[in-house]
Amino acid sequence: MASAVTFRVSPCFRTNSEFKPRFRVRAERLAGSDLSVFSSDGFSVSETGAVLGEKEKKGSLLDSGNGRLMSGIEKRLGKEMVSEELEVLWDDGYGTNTVKDYLDTARDMIKPDGGPPRWFSPVECGCPIKGSPLLLFLPGLDGVGMGLILHHKALGKVFEVRCLHIPVHDRTPFEGLVKLVEETIRLEHASRPNSPIYLVGDSFGGCLALAVAARNPNIDFVLILANPATSFGRSQLQPLFPILEAFPDGLHVTIPYLLSLVMGEPLKMATVGIDYKLPPTKKIEQLSGNLTALLPRLSGLANIIPKETLIWKLKLLKSASSYANSRLHAVKAEVLVLASDKDNMLPSREEAQRLKNLLPNCMIRCFQDNGHTLLLEGSMNLLTIIKGTCKYRRSRRHDFISDFLPPSMSEYRQANDEVSGLIRFASCSAMFSTMEDGKIVEGLAGVPDKGPVLLVGYHMLMGFELSCLVEAFLREKKIMVRGIAHPELFWGKLQSSANEFSFTDWIKAMGALPVSPKCLFKALSTNSHVLLYPGGAREALHYKGEEYKLFWPNQPEFVRMAARFGATIVPFGTVGEDDIVELALDYNDLMKIPVLNDSIKEAIRDGIKIRDETEGEVGNQELFIPGLLPKIPGRFYYLFGKPIKLKGREDLVENREEANEVYLQVKSEVEQCISYLLKKREEDPYRNIIDRTIYRALYAPLEQVPAFKP
Repeated sequence: MASAVTFRVSPCFRTNSEFKPRFRVRAERLAGSDLSVFSSDGFSVSETGAVLGEKEKKGSLLDSGNGRLMSGIEKRLGKEMVSEELEVLWDDGYGTNTVKDYLDTARDMIKPDGGPPRWFSPVECGCPIKGSPLLLFLPGLDGVGMGLILHHKALGKVFEVRCLHIPVHDRTPFEGLVKLVEETIRLEHASRPNSPIYLVGDSFGGCLALAVAARNPNIDFVLILANPATSFGRSQLQPLFPILEAFPDGLHVTIPYLLSLVMGEPLKMATVGIDYKLPPTKKIEQLSGNLTALLPRLSGLANIIPKETLIWKLKLLKSASSYANSRLHAVKAEVLVLASDKDNMLPSREEAQRLKNLLPNCMIRCFQDNGHTLLLEGSMNLLTIIKGTCKYRRSRRHDFISDFLPPSMSEYRQANDEVSGLIRFASCSAMFSTMEDGKIVEGLAGVPDKGPVLLVGYHMLMGFELSCLVEAFLREKKIMVRGIAHPELFWGKLQSSANEFSFTDWIKAMGALPVSPKCLFKALSTNSHVLLYPGGAREALHYKGEEYKLFWPNQPEFVRMAARFGATIVPFGTVGEDDIVELALDYNDLMKIPVLNDSIKEAIRDGIKIRDETEGEVGNQELFIPGLLPKIPGRFYYLFGKPIKLKGREDLVENREEANEVYLQVKSEVEQCISYLLKKREEDPYRNIIDRTIYRALYAPLEQVPAFKP
């Protein structure tokens, strides 16, 4: 016997926000068979109800993931249809959609169709790269399923995205929703047992994600919980909820405006898509325009959450919170909790810390200026958060090489304007490189474009030179430099104690690798440009009077590794730390202060050791924060020496003596680069920030301020 379910599909699955006629989809299940799908207007639905996308007019239809179908011919050309990897500075679409688009889309999706909860996949998510894991979005109180609208395009490149839609008048109990999600997950897990399944739960959806993970401890989950409602019992609005039941129907239209103030930060919502570089007057003008467009649409919340639905959802929320909290002990999944400090609905920051203490594999990130609707507010690109916390993976374990996603254009802009903009402005880095004939030129023309390339150089105090170096390669050559970093950034106390999305997270998002032979091996084997500092922490945290002094071990291992892959070694020097800050308190000074003495000793004792202490001065890798006094900024200078090609020098892998000669050559080149820059910077007419600022105001942008003639 045949059973049929008919429901509507909203035009929100189109990439623009214009309203189109609605489309009807009929899903029919025949006795003893899989779900058959009939579509009249270009959308299809998966076995669990997922909208798969626009269909071809000719040929058989096969699912290609993320809202698209492929004809038989296209399926045979699958390698051409699905990209193997992302390009550097790819377009992630962040900022093109706003809360206004969410409200416009929701207004059409909520029209009653009598259908059950279902999955859909927004067409604007596009087609993901090969091997992308599944991401299921579990919505909050609204149930629309469009809570990721700001992130659809970015997530759709690296995930197979499906969103759960719970119709406004649906009254499925919480356990029914758990079973619906569970069925989908078990089907997916059976087809791809070695691939993780991501559950992104927003508020109520966080309870749903935890419940499903607790009931399926043997499935590899990654849970991303945005202000999870497991703290609903401690909500500061609890005393007000009973009043809603007695609220007159005629006044319910005011509820959306009250909810919008409680649940979100309208100003943060309105900042989405505003260029950070704009002058203040232009920013205010755009912000005002966004608010003007947003506020009238808030009345639509009365239709998204009518009175009867709101009362039902609050009861559902209460049962969801109780259900999830009673099963937290059974959650074995990897968990990332995103919490807002300005959440006026739930005590989200305290709840994040509670979950971190209760769950065995839980990490938290807090956002100071965001409200309850975190995923719909500005300054929070979800994919960047996932990358920066090393949560993106395609298999059982995260791999820093195969799971690396290059920075998008929006990440590049944010990292270099908002995160490291101050140091870039103050230092105004001048780049020089050496051609194969020995001629020194401005820019990076002397550095090979084709990898593998190993950049080996001097580590400036506190690593001040890093962000400017990476930015220059991205801007000038569109090359991602993978920096080798101290493992304390990834697994030590520095990582575990960081609750804010900090500079260290940005370093990881921009491609940093933990120092290890394995990571260097993999990076060179994939023809990457790798940044290596043999001096490590001892060089970056040097003592007074040790600026521009190399602390390298007597081990030519990186030369042998480079020779194995025929890599090109580019030695380089950097100067300018003494033009930016003065080292006031070094390690020896800090150890004389009783309170700091104890904390530094504890940090050293509990820290990750990467070098044997018997290596002498080079083995001293104490991690501490030196006392610095700022100066009127001078300038950073970089000189990349003549490339040393090791292609065809496989003999260096076994011949340690010759490898050591190359090692000493590299070290000597670095020292010569530093000496050259220290001398030539005295000839720079724009070394002083005042002179540079005047030149910029009159003639050129930051990266075009000239320096000395090489």
